[in-house]
Amino acid sequence: SPMIGNNGINAIDYESIDPTVKGIIANDIALNISDSENFEDLSSFLKEKKIPAIFKVDTRALVHRLMEEGTIKASIMDTNDEHAFDQIKALVLPKNKSAMVSTKNAYASPNVGKTVAVIDLGLKHSMLRALSLRKVNATVLPYNVSAADIENLRPEGIIISNGPGKPDEAINQLSSILDKFYGKYPILGIGLGFLALSDYLDFELVDLPQEFNGINYPVIEQNTNTIWQTSMNIDQLVLPDSIKMNMNREYFDLHSELMAGFWNTKDKLIATAFNPEGAPGTHDADEIFDYFVQMME
Repeated sequence: SPMIGNNGINAIDYESIDPTVKGIIANDIALNISDSENFEDLSSFLKEKKIPAIFKVDTRALVHRLMEEGTIKASIMDTNDEHAFDQIKALVLPKNKSAMVSTKNAYASPNVGKTVAVIDLGLKHSMLRALSLRKVNATVLPYNVSAADIENLRPEGIIISNGPGKPDEAINQLSSILDKFYGKYPILGIGLGFLALSDYLDFELVDLPQEFNGINYPVIEQNTNTIWQTSMNIDQLVLPDSIKMNMNREYFDLHSELMAGFWNTKDKLIATAFNPEGAPGTHDADEIFDYFVQMME
């Protein structure tokens, strides 16, 4: 029986206040669920959120094409004329994708512990849940927050979240913040935050032959040879030879041998290409949050 959608959808599992996905393509989906009182079926959810979807598509063949060609423009249409295809080809995609998914207004995820400013480039709520478990008092801020606004919070640490887009897009917004706070407060960068920090430090970013999108990307920590199975959504990693500073810990992707994470306690810095909270995926790497909290002590 179809696997996609058969569990239904519960608001407690939401990773954002509203989904930002523009469409869904699937092979087969479950149109009915057993627990309709507590869960919403996928079809109703998509209609409610006005998200178009198409199924009965050979997604395996589509994935193979995307692996060969990389990201391509696409649209779900009910027509098959050349004019529609010309419109897609002429479409100019927005450059700063973080602006499309970031919160518009600051909001609190309060707790009794360390105060952390979270710059939202497209964060998942699972990251906030992971911080809450560690009693972190977090304030989520828009992607274009100013250094002055961050300073007014008197944070003890800063997190730059994961999100869509390229590091050069993100660094335009983040460079003034990093100029002011790098080395002053502990900083944790995840995903796009990892890329932005690497770009800021002039590390060489290498395009991956195929984007990493999934929950089965192993990384190894150099000092202990510990292997974590991690979740990644990223298209670049760091060339190890381009790093000219000593790191306390370094994480390498086992597929490419490129660097997927690093720590520097002197500069109060942690950055990971992978998502420590998983969601979906394992929680192998969630101790990264523990290290970050310890760095704020």
